[in-house]
Amino acid sequence: MQTIKYSLVLMFLMGAAHSVRADSFCEDCEVQMGIGGTYHFWGRTDGVVLPLTVSWHENRYEAGVFRMASPQTLGGSGGSDREKLADPYWGVSVSRRWVLLERGPVRGYFGFGLAYREKTDVLSATHWDFASQLGLRVKLPREGSAVELTFRHWSNAGIEQPNHGQDFATLTFLLNPTFFR
Repeated sequence: MQTIKYSLVLMFLMGAAHSVRADSFCEDCEVQMGIGGTYHFWGRTDGVVLPLTVSWHENRYEAGVFRMASPQTLGGSGGSDREKLADPYWGVSVSRRWVLLERGPVRGYFGFGLAYREKTDVLSATHWDFASQLGLRVKLPREGSAVELTFRHWSNAGIEQPNHGQDFATLTFLLNPTFFR
């Protein structure tokens, strides 16, 4: 069943790629990478997140690959009394972003879309989730560079239980090739 799902997604992406010229589609693409951490109801869960995102159309759209690189736990101060929430897993998301404010080099935004999680766990009983984000983007003085701090939440909206949601913050950096010229 998983193979069928992956095949359908691959066929859809291949069809989309043929219908859009690459140079016009990704002319203004920006690749960002960074680091992040997980939390739950503002408590530590000790999870490390490794994000790789691509945004385009003046940062209105974003696709990302996220590695939840360490187990996530909650509770107590020691190791053995903490509840295990999730093992490491891969996730991907696609979102539309809207600008909430823009002042000089700072832009605040809200995003909403879909996420796919490789594994289900106590945070979400489904592989497919809704993805929301709230963030700040700051253009740095050097042309072609920026930094983003984004708070993200993936949840299945209670469609299936358990549904605590995956909460994480990412700090990503953009370095366009023009930065090195």
